[in-house]
Parts: sequence; C-alpha cells; structure tokens
Amino acid sequence: MSETIQHSGGRGARLPRTARRAQLLAAAQDVFAANGYHAAGMDEIAERAGVSKPVLYQHFPGKLELYMALLEKHVDELISRVSTAMETTTDNKTRVRNAVRAYFDFVDGESQAFRLVFESDLRNEPLVQDAVARATNASVDAITATITADAGLDENRARLLAVGLVGVSQIAARAWLDDNRVVPKEEAIGLISNLAWRGIGGGFPLQAHE
Repeated sequence: MSETIQHSGGRGARLPRTARRAQLLAAAQDVFAANGYHAAGMDEIAERAGVSKPVLYQHFPGKLELYMALLEKHVDELISRVSTAMETTTDNKTRVRNAVRAYFDFVDGESQAFRLVFESDLRNEPLVQDAVARATNASVDAITATITADAGLDENRARLLAVGLVGVSQIAARAWLDDNRVVPKEEAIGLISNLAWRGIGGGFPLQAHE
C-alpha cells in the first residue's frame, strides 16, 4: 500500500506505508527533540514531514501515540545493542566493555533518541515510565543472565551487579554527551569499562562450566 503526499511545490510523491511511517517518525523526532513533547504540535510535525495532517493522522491518531511509537522504537534499539553486547563474545571483560559501548554508541549515534528515552519532559506519563523501565529492565536482564551463568552468583546478587553496570554506563554516557564529547569516545569507554571490570572481574571471576 502506498500513499500520495503533496509537497509545497505541488508535486505528489508516493511512498509505501512503512516508508511513510519511518518518514513521519523521523520528522517527529526532530520536532520533539527541538521543542519537547508539550510544545510540539502535530501541524509542525506534518509540515516537517511534508505531508498533510490527515496523512499524519492516518498513521498516528494523536500526539501521544506518535510520541510513544518513536519512544518504543528507540527503546527496542537500545535493548538490541545491550543484548548483542552480551551475545557476541564469551570473554567477560569484553562483555563489560561492550555493554558500556552500547550506551556510548547509542548516545553518539542517536543523541536525540537517547534524550527522548531518558530525558523526556513527559516523564510523569505512565506509558513513558513503562517504556523507560522496559529499556532498563531488559538491559539488566540480559546482563544478569550472563553474570549468573559465568560468575557463579545467584540471580539476586547477579542482578544487583547488572543494575550497577547499566546505571554507571547510562549516567556516564549522558554526562559525556552533556560535556560535548570532550573526552574521545574510545577513551571514555575504556575509562568506564575498566572501572566496572575491576569490580566485576576482580571480585567475580569466570566460573568453569562442566
């Protein structure tokens, strides 16, 4: 299925529905990042995307639904990055570095997305709270499973360590972004991953598996 939109120059363009949705989400991200949720308007988002408001409303019945679709997209991306960090190696030191890198890469490549997930001006909205909690909990779950299996800890203790690793990675990445990336990214990742590894690797070495 494709749709026709009318540009200001009068030329129509047809896009498949999935491509149109991606275009609308990209436009919405620009507007939400610039103005915040409360000051953003559907008129402005439609104009940024080069579509009429009826086309925008065909995909998203309201501003909250549009915002949540964008937020969920970025939450899924972050979860995928952290899960991949755990799955691509069996070396625990590398896993820790990869987990830290997942947050720094997300911030570096998608700073608008990171701010939408963790610095939303809609933080009191239950749907937003649930989405942000999902991002954190899924990341913690992925790391917990690895620590439980490889460090010989029970799930409660492994989860507490995982929460610590996710917390330091998230906060450090946000601080690095706010500081305008003054420290080179690879150096910043090394600093934080070394800090985390000295605690996890030194206190909880890899256990032999039968």
